[in-house]
Amino acid sequence: MSLTNCFKNYYTIDVEKQLACWPTMAVHVRRISSIRSIAEKLNPIQAHYLDEPCIHVTEKDEPIGSVSKKDCHRNPILHRAFSVFIFDPERRLLLQKRSLDKITFPGVWTNACCSHPLHNRSEMDMPSHSGENLDFAIGIRRAAKRKLDHELGISNIDLAQFHVMGRFIYKAVSDNDWMEHELDYALVVPNFDCKNISPNSEEVSDVKLVDQSTLESMMQDSKTHKFSPWFNLFANFDWLKLWWNNLHDLEKLKDLTAIHRLN
Repeated sequence: MSLTNCFKNYYTIDVEKQLACWPTMAVHVRRISSIRSIAEKLNPIQAHYLDEPCIHVTEKDEPIGSVSKKDCHRNPILHRAFSVFIFDPERRLLLQKRSLDKITFPGVWTNACCSHPLHNRSEMDMPSHSGENLDFAIGIRRAAKRKLDHELGISNIDLAQFHVMGRFIYKAVSDNDWMEHELDYALVVPNFDCKNISPNSEEVSDVKLVDQSTLESMMQDSKTHKFSPWFNLFANFDWLKLWWNNLHDLEKLKDLTAIHRLN
């Protein structure tokens, strides 16, 4: 296309011809248009959380720096996360159904709480490998306590009640725009009174306490009950069953040094 024609086309209303004249500008315009299109689909409250600073880590769980939640789930970038598995005194597992407003994996069943520690002084303490004590993964525990209060109204939980069972890396695709790549800390809370749960409707659409047979039936009926990919991985690799069957003696199952790959 000649330069003269470029300038003629630039002043017409044919946007595609204008962009053909300026390929670099075309890339930026289309990228901005794509971002705007994605943003228009998002619940404004959930979109606000995309600015939260997550902890970018190596595959050895070494912090690299801060990265926004949006960048973590668009690229994707390996970042620190946690999954909390809560069991009541009757050994039933607490499930939550993610709100349809959630950006990733809306409307699916999963464990009690799944989220990210923030890149701040309180929540990014590294674990100590000298043996578990209250200070082990203290940042992860603080983040889990914060999010349980936010999502389920659970405020009466102590940091010492979280049993850090191990660390796991997995990847999962939610849709064409969003995906997961997490180094996930698995936290188990046994013997917890779940009577006073108050779900935040912006985060959770339903909750359920299930025994093992009920959970198996739900997972077999995949048309009716869809589960998050990380929950499926923990269940299919029998980690969940192992913890569930040993709630009375979790200490012997804790692996505080290895990092396991789930997929």
